[in-house]
Amino acid sequence: MSHDIIKEARRCYQCKSPKCRNACPIATDIPGFIHDFLEGSIEEAGKKIFENNPLSIICSMVCPHENQCEGNCIRGIKEDPVRISSIENYISSYFLNRTSPEEIQLNKGRIAVIGSGPAGLTAAFYLVSKGYKITLFEAQDRIGGFLRYGIPEFRLSKSILDQIAARLVGLGVKIRPNTLIGPVITIDTLFDDGYDAVFIGTGVWRPNVLRIKGESLGHVHYAIDYLRSPQAYQLGNRVCVIGGGNSAMDVARTALRSGARDVQILYRRDRESMPARDTEVELARIDGVKFQFFTSPVEILDDGIRCVKNQLTEEGLLEVIPDSEFILPADSVIIAASQGPRKNIVSTTEGIEINDRGLLITDITGMTTREGVFASGDVVTGAKNVVEAVKMARDVAMTISDYVEKKRSKIDE
Repeated sequence: MSHDIIKEARRCYQCKSPKCRNACPIATDIPGFIHDFLEGSIEEAGKKIFENNPLSIICSMVCPHENQCEGNCIRGIKEDPVRISSIENYISSYFLNRTSPEEIQLNKGRIAVIGSGPAGLTAAFYLVSKGYKITLFEAQDRIGGFLRYGIPEFRLSKSILDQIAARLVGLGVKIRPNTLIGPVITIDTLFDDGYDAVFIGTGVWRPNVLRIKGESLGHVHYAIDYLRSPQAYQLGNRVCVIGGGNSAMDVARTALRSGARDVQILYRRDRESMPARDTEVELARIDGVKFQFFTSPVEILDDGIRCVKNQLTEEGLLEVIPDSEFILPADSVIIAASQGPRKNIVSTTEGIEINDRGLLITDITGMTTREGVFASGDVVTGAKNVVEAVKMARDVAMTISDYVEKKRSKIDE
């Protein structure tokens, strides 16, 4: 494996103005870490990657590289692009396994980080590295948020998240699991206990509903719930998944691995319109998932789904084909129609405003409508990919650091 990585790294042209770096949302210095790696400075390469993106090992596995770094590699014009993701994964894995956190003096203040998904983890890493005492609150029993409970093991090994947790603890972060902020401990409680600022990175965990008849039947489930613990479900042989995003692909592939024999994905438009990555759709097809395009559910029955077929008008609008109704047999139905944020924090806190989608409203610095409370990630933007959440959370963490420094200097004066 290492020999293949070296060969791949040597394919890098070391461009003076690298398009790969420019296409990375977090501007990872790709030629730089490849150069260090080839020069024998793998630990230095890993350190630079980690300081720029503490979730680099995860991004190397789940990011849409074909649309970002690798999709803009100059070698890809006439041949295969450099497999940047594989090189980054190798270096990042080495760094996490072979190095220990440096000791940091935590004397600049106290900050609460709520949620341990990509945004929360990134904020915790950046803020603890600047010398703040961090408490990371997680509603589940283990950290990772959507990374742990929304991405299947075959796409992202949970042992990586355990390594990240150990790294955080090694840096001095206090992790408080099984703690849902809102019902018992509130934002007000945190400020009363001396926290200088609060970062909210709780993601989107409330499944969106289809609002069709039959959605409450016993064999109907939501993707975000199913992916959290697929072993808890008895789906039967025939499973229908409604949706066209990456979560729908994950659900379908997980169901097949869990014993279902016939798994079909229903999507109301055509293949080209699906929001899922091309790679994920193709892997689902190879795994044996079948697709029903231009198909919309209108009612869920005890033994299937009543569906209609759609077509595009000349104006490009979607319309139902007359007399196209049919019943698709199914033992279980899983709805993967995206998610929205929960309201456990905003419903127990005065001064935090949300928009019509339930997402937190922030200014350009990341501060919510309540002083000292910041937010980032999916709970602000809606579902995005991991590296975008990392970039946004890193920027907000820097703002929080400036905010707390100014706040404490005023108190000292």
